[in-house]
Amino acid sequence: MAQSLSQIYIHFIFHVKETTIKRNHLGELWHYIAGIARAQNSLVVRVGGEPDHVHMLCTLPRQLSLSDFAEEIKRSSSKWIKTKDNFYRAFAWQRGYAAFSVSQSRLEETEAYIDNQEEHHKKISFREEYLKWLQAYGVEYDEKYVLSD
Repeated sequence: MAQSLSQIYIHFIFHVKETTIKRNHLGELWHYIAGIARAQNSLVVRVGGEPDHVHMLCTLPRQLSLSDFAEEIKRSSSKWIKTKDNFYRAFAWQRGYAAFSVSQSRLEETEAYIDNQEEHHKKISFREEYLKWLQAYGVEYDEKYVLSD
């Protein structure tokens, strides 16, 4: 085969370390994160979340490892948000992230889920949501390290 082709959809979830994101900066941050991902040759389907976490549905660039891709998204967006307001001087993403595969048949459902984060989190905390994702995908984890550095 003369070319390398892939279309692997990933649902990334990552959390802020301490400082939350101001609601008036969320849309701009989502747009910036999408731009970082596109610059890495990812097809971005949706970015959203809440002031304390991000959800991103996109393809995994075929030339990057999952960890390198996540690191670039977090590094660049952290650097950028610090330029927006002195409030973000100490801003940092937590070291870890979650990444789950999404089948083509579940893209619309996942997009809707990301779009509905504000309403969703009126009923369930981010921690509870995160643990449900880990359990649903059968990911082994140590609860004392969930959402902590």
